[in-house]
Amino acid sequence: MLIVLYFHLFFLHEFGSNNPLGVVSVIDNIFFSPYYVLKDFFSLLILLSFVFYIVYKMPDLLGHSLNYEKANPLVTPSHIVPE
Repeated sequence: MLIVLYFHLFFLHEFGSNNPLGVVSVIDNIFFSPYYVLKDFFSLLILLSFVFYIVYKMPDLLGHSLNYEKANPLVTPSHIVPE
């Protein structure tokens, strides 16, 4: 799927998205980099800050309460049944 994304971006910016005739004009191009790269970087920064907040401040938020029970090697857990 990632390969399809790269091909899409390559051909989109090679020929232009609204260029049905395929005329190559460098003057009329709108460059991809300064606008979308900054927007994507800002989105990534927000996402990573949210992930780091969960990982470092609330690591038990997505865990299960059975992880805190002390293990007893002599007793088989109730969810494991013989066939």
